Amino acid sequence: MSTATVQRGVLLRAALKRMCRATGLPVTFGGVVVPGGRSMPLTEFVGIRTDALSGLVIGAGNGLGGRVLVTARPGSVNDYAADSKISHEYDTAVTAEGLRAIAAVPVMVGESVFGVLYSGIRESLSLGTRVLDTMDHTARRVGLQLAVEEQVERRLAEIETATVTRAAREAPSAPQWEQVREAHAELRSIAQEITDPVLRERIQRVCDRLTRSTDRQVLENPLSPRELDVLALVAVGCGNAEAARRLGLRPETVKSYLSNAMHKLGAHSRMDAVIAARRTGVLP
Repeated sequence: MSTATVQRGVLLRAALKRMCRATGLPVTFGGVVVPGGRSMPLTEFVGIRTDALSGLVIGAGNGLGGRVLVTARPGSVNDYAADSKISHEYDTAVTAEGLRAIAAVPVMVGESVFGVLYSGIRESLSLGTRVLDTMDHTARRVGLQLAVEEQVERRLAEIETATVTRAAREAPSAPQWEQVREAHAELRSIAQEITDPVLRERIQRVCDRLTRSTDRQVLENPLSPRELDVLALVAVGCGNAEAARRLGLRPETVKSYLSNAMHKLGAHSRMDAVIAARRTGVLP
């Protein structure tokens, strides 16, 4: 099983637990769509009593989840086995688990359905818009994190396959060297949106490689992580407003971090601070 698959399983389980608490429904479950988008095995569960749903593969258009997979829209049924608006390929498994009212929402990454999250209860009733809205909020949060992680993985792959050391040894004005600096600033910005500690640590290791890929001696870093985040963006030409947008901060907070960094580095201007940070070896 790949690391990405394990991480996605952890992410889905955490989301299902949050959804269970938020909706008050006793059962939540879900899965990730396989490449091609035509089926989805159910792999993650909270609150189930049997193995009836475990490993069940949902086909596009089939049942409630299959309909959500195709339409990319939330849906619900008051009594699964008796509902006339869905097909009934999975009645045996659903009935064996004792579920009746079920709601399902898509997890969207960009324009594609990444997976489906379900909530259910063992009695027939209308789950209502509050439940669907709560589930949809959870699904959107998962989709956002997955989108960010996909962006990070793409950027890491680009950087890890590049000849960073060779680029770093060229003249500071070389296009390759500027790309290294852009990548360093971008990764530090993206890292602020990552909650997965494993992925965050991996990003930090790559950032460290980028700053240590020259022959300069790395001196003691006097800057806090946030001060370094701000200075990395300043180094690639971002103003306070743009740095604030990319880091999810207020412009006045960025200004404060930059002022602190300048003071620690003994610099009298933004560019002096960047030059000092590069001389220290904490910026590429």
